[in-house]
Amino acid sequence: MLAGSAIGGSTLGVAKSAHAMGSDTIKVGIIGCGGRGTGAVVQALNTDGGGVKLVAMADAFKSNLQKSYRTIKGMHPEGVDCEHRLYDGLEGYKSVLASDADVVFLTTPPGFRPQHFEAAVDAGKHVFMEKPVATDAPGVRRVLAANQIAKEKGLAVQVGLQRRHETHYQQCIEKIHEGAIGDLVFARAYWNGGGVWVRPRQKNQTELAYQIRNWYYFTWLGGDHIDEQHIHNLDIINWAAQDYPVEAQGVGGREVRNGPDHGQIFDHHMVEYTYASGLKLLSQCRHIQGCWNSISEHVHGTAGVADISRSVIRDRKGQSLWEGVQDATRGQGCQEEQNSLFAALRSGYLPNEGDYGAYSTMTAIMGRMATYSGKRVKWNAAFHSNTQLADTDALQTLDDIAPVVPSKNGKYAIAIPGNHPSTS
Repeated sequence: MLAGSAIGGSTLGVAKSAHAMGSDTIKVGIIGCGGRGTGAVVQALNTDGGGVKLVAMADAFKSNLQKSYRTIKGMHPEGVDCEHRLYDGLEGYKSVLASDADVVFLTTPPGFRPQHFEAAVDAGKHVFMEKPVATDAPGVRRVLAANQIAKEKGLAVQVGLQRRHETHYQQCIEKIHEGAIGDLVFARAYWNGGGVWVRPRQKNQTELAYQIRNWYYFTWLGGDHIDEQHIHNLDIINWAAQDYPVEAQGVGGREVRNGPDHGQIFDHHMVEYTYASGLKLLSQCRHIQGCWNSISEHVHGTAGVADISRSVIRDRKGQSLWEGVQDATRGQGCQEEQNSLFAALRSGYLPNEGDYGAYSTMTAIMGRMATYSGKRVKWNAAFHSNTQLADTDALQTLDDIAPVVPSKNGKYAIAIPGNHPSTS
């Protein structure tokens, strides 16, 4: 398995000027101008300690680009200087990377992340990239290879697993690592909720444009919600365990979210992960309204139980042993990760979260492979899988042929456990 040093928090590289000419202003470019990308740039502009300027923007859709530009400029009028550097289309990212941005934000649908990350590293840019960092194993390996080059170049890399930047999570994980609950034997992780948006097909819309607009529901673009959302919870258990699972098996399906607008993905997954230490994790994510909801992480040890999401540790009888601080970072991880990144850059140190971001992404992908196939999946086989869900490098315009196409009845091929392991 992997060394524990690759599993903890971010690593810091050698001191290096964060931006050209020693300017006090850090220049930012964004690739992917949806809600999360827009929010991340606003949070970067919120940071203290020096100037931040948005200098270039790109999105596949001009409407996204213009809306994001107006939103950011409305909130930070002095922080936006890119009126003539707004690039739409699938190849607009190249213009952002050719700009004088010091840091690029990669916030497109995750299927494009490996391609864009590799290109950003080649361009010598510091990177903030949203999770997950890939939707298939070849993409994970591509990110890891590019991250190694980023380290060699002295580039900062931060991944949007923001819980790692909240004080109460950090404190609880530290207590677990100090032995507060003894040896870890069992864990539970949940992302159960009512679901997310659906973007119906528009008149005269190309198939590829429709899929990218409705990206959450296509596995090649979003990875299924076990990868796109539940990765947060899986990452916390990996952090607590200081390891990654060696195998997974599970069940899943489409119970209520099964129309043409719901693409390919499942609405529930239940996965049993096994770690080399013998630790078992029961992982549950569900998007069905009217059911029990929880977004949380729990670890059971030989001497106690940690509710990590609440930062509470109890003994085996349920008596409280420790509670974390209730500070301003609780629930504010997205802002805190930008505070952390820009403070590090201004001080000349270079965080790198690329490896654990990639391995936690692979943990989620392995779980999806198990639920889609109905098989027991081993880490090594999953990690070295050559199943590529889409060749995003070949997509240049929204008129290109989409990686998956609907049948005559408008529905898309979905995974059927036992029959279609190739769709994992």
